[in-house]
Amino acid sequence: MLPHDQFTFSELTSDGKEQRLRLVFATHEVLVRGTCLRRIESAMQREELSLLTRLPEHQKSLVGEGHPVVLQITVSEAGAAASSVPV
Repeated sequence: MLPHDQFTFSELTSDGKEQRLRLVFATHEVLVRGTCLRRIESAMQREELSLLTRLPEHQKSLVGEGHPVVLQITVSEAGAAASSVPV
């Protein structure tokens, strides 16, 4: 579950087709790597996002064009990037 009451801000960057979404909370950060992540960022800002999970590689072809695809999620404590854990 995402603690919306602790959500501070988000930052979306692009590197070609792949995007990186940084969700910053009071106690931790969630880094998401994938495509079409703007929809996820918007849902988080509207407090409508309740679950975020990585898509298995073999299911990537099932996602329609323009829909978000999460390839990797990394969670770390705020200010402790060295202790990050990929999900």
